[in-house]
Amino acid sequence: MIEKLQHSNIKVATEIRSVFQVSYAIEANLLNALNFPPLQRPLESYTNSTTIFFGYFKNKELGGVVEIDHNPNFTHINSLVVAPKFFRQGIAKQLIDFVFNTFDSNLFVVETGLKNEPATKLYLKFGFKEVKQWNTDHGVRKIRFERKIKVE
Repeated sequence: MIEKLQHSNIKVATEIRSVFQVSYAIEANLLNALNFPPLQRPLESYTNSTTIFFGYFKNKELGGVVEIDHNPNFTHINSLVVAPKFFRQGIAKQLIDFVFNTFDSNLFVVETGLKNEPATKLYLKFGFKEVKQWNTDHGVRKIRFERKIKVE
């Protein structure tokens, strides 16, 4: 079940951060990143965020989170994380489907580390197209994907 998370609540934000931490530790390893900024994100950046968080619950446990920044021009998937104990259960797919069905946008945008093959394969499967690659100042090569929705 997917529901909106009240990230301004300290208990909820702590739960969100916990899923981000375990998931991003795996991604940092995939990217061979020694300095990975998402792992340094403080709790306050969740509670004070202007983005929207949705969580996927399995047996009342938070198994995945998607963080969205939506505006009239596009919907940006800022983060999409799944707790490792829930890997390969279709949670990321369900969260992306949810985003497409919830946000009325002509353009969806997402970024990940270039060497994060599971994420890249997932985004390509959903019709995202690579639009840019660049090196970050913390040594990770990133890739940006966009999915444009045809307006009739």
